[in-house]
Amino acid sequence: MSETKTLASYIVNARFEDIPDDVRHEAARSLVNFMGVALAGSVDPAVDIAIRALTPFSGKPTAAILGRVERLDPLHASLMNGISSHVDDFDDTTPQNYIHPTSPVASAMFAYASANRVTGRDFLHAFVLGFEAESRIGNAVYPAHYDVGWHITGTAGIFGAAAAIGRLRGLSEQQMVWALGLAATQAAGLREMFGSMGKAFHPGRAAQNGYASAILAESGFTAGERGIEGPRGFAAVQSAKYDLTEVTRELGTDFNLRRNTYKPYPCGIVNHPTIESCIELHHAHQLRAGDIVAVRLRVAPLVLDLCNQQNITRGLQGKFSVYHGAAVGLVRGQAGLDEYTDAAVNDPAVTRVRERVTASGDPGLTEDQAHVEVELADGRRLTWFVEQSLGNIHRPLSDRQLDEKFRRSAARALPPDAIDIALDRCWRIAELENVGTLVDATVPAVQRA
Repeated sequence: MSETKTLASYIVNARFEDIPDDVRHEAARSLVNFMGVALAGSVDPAVDIAIRALTPFSGKPTAAILGRVERLDPLHASLMNGISSHVDDFDDTTPQNYIHPTSPVASAMFAYASANRVTGRDFLHAFVLGFEAESRIGNAVYPAHYDVGWHITGTAGIFGAAAAIGRLRGLSEQQMVWALGLAATQAAGLREMFGSMGKAFHPGRAAQNGYASAILAESGFTAGERGIEGPRGFAAVQSAKYDLTEVTRELGTDFNLRRNTYKPYPCGIVNHPTIESCIELHHAHQLRAGDIVAVRLRVAPLVLDLCNQQNITRGLQGKFSVYHGAAVGLVRGQAGLDEYTDAAVNDPAVTRVRERVTASGDPGLTEDQAHVEVELADGRRLTWFVEQSLGNIHRPLSDRQLDEKFRRSAARALPPDAIDIALDRCWRIAELENVGTLVDATVPAVQRA
């Protein structure tokens, strides 16, 4: 059986009872993290612009948008949720393939659950299956696919959204094959968009188009049946080197969700070791911008491939600048949402230090490590080395830390009592009779429903 058909069969026939307890809990953690960052991002200008531009083209407004009072059709609501959840670059990451996995899948699913009654049990199961489809297809083409410039969150994410919505809609195996094929032919997203609103558009469009793929397939709209593995399919066309065994190896027993990670800082995950080092130096030595003469970074080579933006003027660019991450860590001793605004990027003290940062790639360092040396005006040289950065696979955020992150993030969109309701419903999602009550808890007009 082909990889596409094997995956489709698994998605259609998998049983909730076969999902291990730790995987169910990790799914809840992923959704808690997603909801918090989506609420923070819901007030971003990118979302305002997208809603204003596309509302005239929406169908019946049957679906809520997370954190917003506006309603759109479920496809457009999926798009807005995806933009919201990724615009701050604070969503989850699987370091094995650098996909931001929850955004494309959950963005579509919450739009669906807003317009259709879905139990928490069914929702959580469909999410796990969508996550697995997305991550496994991403594994098959990483790193060659990513290295050439595809944004894997957009390209692989559409498969996850199609699988999850298809499962909720009860697609047959044949229909699921078509849904995956329709997803394959729409897989898109370019890394050239990093540092702009266009990056957040990728998981939004993946959510929207994945949702549409499932609906079309359910209606009998056919697609090529080897969308993943065919000689002109996704893997062969978008990756010079791929391993299709990654799609089906230990399917149903080895869950990629166990390797998901959650960010303590709203920027590219490969920046985190540098940021943590600089924050530690700030607190250990009470550093001031005027004292710093030079900053020298040694980082994994991938950091300079992903986060080498200099001479920046926008907050979104700062998320892909290891120089900015080092500067805010040294100057402010923190790197939260406020450190990645336009104002922070143009802060004279931050700019002064950022201009004194140099970075070199060291093949001897992992992507979870960084070495920082700071030269001071009095001649001292301070160093710090992070062996394993907070939030990565070896030092994961705890449930309590995810709670704290949720509360800080959601405070941008909701009052405290509404935050408590939404957080509680996220953790208890498998128990909910109707996931729409969770969506309602995020909408300003019905926060206390």
